[in-house]
Amino acid sequence: MKKIAVGILAHVDSGKTTLSEALMYCSGNITKLGRVDHRDSFLDTFSLERDRGITIFSKQAVMKYNDTEFTLLDTPGHIDFSAEAERTLQVLDYAILVISGTNGVQSHTATLWKLLKRYNVPCFIFVNKMDLDGADKLAVMAQLRTNLDENCIDFTYRNTDAFRESVAVCDDKILEKFYETDSVENSDIVRAIKQRKIFPCMFGSALKLDGVREFIDCVDLYTQMPDYPDEFGAKVFKIAEDNHGNRLTFLKVTGGSLKVREVLKSDKNVNAEKVNRIRVYSGEKFTAIDEAAAGTVCAVTGITFAKPGDGLGAESDSDLPMLEPVLTYRVDLLDGTDPHTALTKLKIIENEDPQLNVVWNSRLAEIHIQLMGEIQLEVLKSIIYERFGMKVEFSTGSIIYKETVENTVEGVGHFEPLKHYAEVHLLIKPLKRGSGIIINSRCKEDLLDRNWQRLILTHLHEKTHIGVLTGSPITDVEITLVSGKAHAKHTEGGDFRQATYRAVRQGLRSAKSVLLEPVYEFTLEVPNENIGRAMTDIQRMNGTFSSPESRGDVTVLSGTCPVSEMGSYTKEVMQYTHGKGKLACILKGYEPCHNAEEVIEGIGYDCDADLENPCGSVFCSHGAGYNVPWNEVEQHMHLPSILEPVKEDSVSTNCKNAFEKCKNQDDVFALDKELMQIFEQTYGPITHKKAPEKRKVTAVSAIDKAAEKLMKNPQYNGTEYLLVDGYNVIFAWEHLKELTERSLDGARQVLINILCNYQGYSKCNLILVFDAYRVKGQYREVETVNGISIVYTKEAETADMYIEKVSHKLAKNNRVRVVTSDALEQMIILGNGALRVSSLAFLKEVRQAEEEIRNIINND
Repeated sequence: MKKIAVGILAHVDSGKTTLSEALMYCSGNITKLGRVDHRDSFLDTFSLERDRGITIFSKQAVMKYNDTEFTLLDTPGHIDFSAEAERTLQVLDYAILVISGTNGVQSHTATLWKLLKRYNVPCFIFVNKMDLDGADKLAVMAQLRTNLDENCIDFTYRNTDAFRESVAVCDDKILEKFYETDSVENSDIVRAIKQRKIFPCMFGSALKLDGVREFIDCVDLYTQMPDYPDEFGAKVFKIAEDNHGNRLTFLKVTGGSLKVREVLKSDKNVNAEKVNRIRVYSGEKFTAIDEAAAGTVCAVTGITFAKPGDGLGAESDSDLPMLEPVLTYRVDLLDGTDPHTALTKLKIIENEDPQLNVVWNSRLAEIHIQLMGEIQLEVLKSIIYERFGMKVEFSTGSIIYKETVENTVEGVGHFEPLKHYAEVHLLIKPLKRGSGIIINSRCKEDLLDRNWQRLILTHLHEKTHIGVLTGSPITDVEITLVSGKAHAKHTEGGDFRQATYRAVRQGLRSAKSVLLEPVYEFTLEVPNENIGRAMTDIQRMNGTFSSPESRGDVTVLSGTCPVSEMGSYTKEVMQYTHGKGKLACILKGYEPCHNAEEVIEGIGYDCDADLENPCGSVFCSHGAGYNVPWNEVEQHMHLPSILEPVKEDSVSTNCKNAFEKCKNQDDVFALDKELMQIFEQTYGPITHKKAPEKRKVTAVSAIDKAAEKLMKNPQYNGTEYLLVDGYNVIFAWEHLKELTERSLDGARQVLINILCNYQGYSKCNLILVFDAYRVKGQYREVETVNGISIVYTKEAETADMYIEKVSHKLAKNNRVRVVTSDALEQMIILGNGALRVSSLAFLKEVRQAEEEIRNIINND
């Protein structure tokens, strides 16, 4: 039987839960048709959901139809609970997006569409409420194609020539067959839908069951079950409790199978927790099973370590969510509940929704919690009272700031009171925006035992580390354990906790910190006469926007703006447009704060006075421990610095300056040995596997000779590869650089032509790499032109990153040369075992090859 997990998403009040009910009824899986307004719907089982008439928590129902078993996952429609919807998207095979026939594409609809695109979920669209006055099929269809995707296709009449033509133009393969046979195969449509090249649209009324059965037939016909691997894997997407207080971990099996009493494979399962029960829920009821096959969405008991987004077995953890709270509230206890008791109970809710981020602020002696908006705030108060009997209120929300670092530093933590000992060295490096925190280790086991290393990594994971500017959480950093020391007698586990926390703080205190603020990506639609006011407002709020887009009587403005400035702007828009304006906001991410000094001063955080998060270390002398300030720790630490003698953030500058001082080839040769020493001091010694001897490699430049000497002339069996950093070469060759002033595309095409000739003469495998990482939504593209491979990097991937990764892979068994003059990249290439050729040295090679080609032609 085909197993399909399908989620139902919509803007609030579009009829999403009503459609879920109708699908269950029309497929024969329920015998009574419930209604949201009658408070008896099959999936809205929580009392607060029935009282308010909205979905708060995602629910699932099993729907069998023909030879397909659908698992319907009904998600919240209100924007305040959109994080719950995003978590559900991670386990979907397909999605059903419900659109109101009277309201069309609304603000939250666009947000959901971006989420579906991010998680690459194929989508069917059901336009609901077509029985109401004002519902216009043609108008809605135009909105779908304009605001969502031009490949939204009406699937109402599937046996017409117009339908086949509409489908064919969405996919090149279908179009080719259509021209040859004048027909379209269902299998091709299934493939195109799966690849998000076609989005089927159908119309009806869920409340009156109009068009619902036809929609089920469409979804059943055009979906296919994924091919699952044999190795076990699962993705956790929800945590809840049953009526008896048992913790339920909801997951989807994405490979192999899961059995009762099986130990879940995960690095976080340190206590070897086993699955006690496996339950398949449908509404409030569940069926207990002994084994869950791949594709099954189920809940398991007996597990406490897993959180939403965790991957189990072969499945990897999810990336950071796109939607996250930007407001934090103080929890006020109204009934005299002890703060410690309240915090413990609120942590239970946090396990179910990690983005609540319940924390005890010891500096202010307050409980803080993060929320999406006022509706979630009211709902949470009711949940806390219903589950725990606690009456709480929430203070006015304040912006959630974050912090990061600009430069790479070494953080050192030492904890050595009498009869205790631990020292930890961490490398803290900045990452690109939106990366979160990456934690890893490259510490040698002969320096620090593996068990101690695991303990340190656990301590790094277990705590929300805060910055030194405002005490806000840190983000976009990589923390790497690089060195540490224990004592055979005196070291205890708690010692490394203290040393680890202090190492993070000391590193942050030493680094150049940056305050980050949340930024909205907005779309503002106002009448034409109000566009001047709108543009002035955005500029006043320190926002940016692209050129206004005119759409008949309205003008659309798109851009970004700090959340702190735009928080209440929706009401202003409604006022000055007399209800005709529309503002849609989605969190873009975090960027440097526009008024950092003002915010830092207003918060008034003193990192050196924070006793809960000390930046200094504890050392021992004459049998007594004493505190050492953060800026003196390096003078007392027992292990050598991993950044000595050259700071990593200065490597690129030093290399560039050193190259400029070179007057001849001997100077370059000497410099190469120095660069290799810097590389090994910074990243560790280089080791290479020597391949069987085949032929001697002839170095072209002095730096290649240095690399050959240092690597003892490794010989390779494989192919010869030449990787070229395209833009580096263009701006290093004067005649191409001059071309860029007129046309960058022209310079790029000239370089391609030159390299095609060179490749034809040298017979090497030539890979030309161009940066496209600043192009939003750019996927990596590879094309072949006259024998050379041309790579355009994907979004957030530079040419350096691509070349580093490819050279590391190819250099194991092949001769690899890399053409670049980037000072830092050349060191990484040396470490990968490849030979570096400067852009100017390569120009001499190319000209020599061109001269030899001309001689051959003239002699002929």
